Amino acid sequence: QVQLVESGGGLVQAGGSLRLSCAASGLTFSNYHMGWFRPAPGKEREFVAAIRTVGYTYYADSVKGRFTISRDNAKDTVSMQMNSLKPEDTAVYYCAARRSFNSIGSLMSPTYDYWGQGTQVTVSS
Repeated sequence: QVQLVESGGGLVQAGGSLRLSCAASGLTFSNYHMGWFRPAPGKEREFVAAIRTVGYTYYADSVKGRFTISRDNAKDTVSMQMNSLKPEDTAVYYCAARRSFNSIGSLMSPTYDYWGQGTQVTVSS
């Protein structure tokens, strides 16, 4: 049974930082591309960041330069360092895993194979 468990969310003031982590089990982690998503108005889930099995990273324009995604295949974890947080970053953040890579667009769409339960990030102004 595949499980993705997020942690690291919380309440932080604008300009602060948080580090989210996602621990994976039940799959061969190194074979999966990993992503972070959050809900957005008019969208079920909005792409935030992704990292491919080979380590290439991709970001939404809204977080580029502030968020950094990384993975540790030895620990089966993916992390996202979130700096310079803004109130508009407030959301539940979901970790996701997908086996296939068809295009960069496929990484940015919420069509992943597995999802975590999410972790709440609240940024106060």
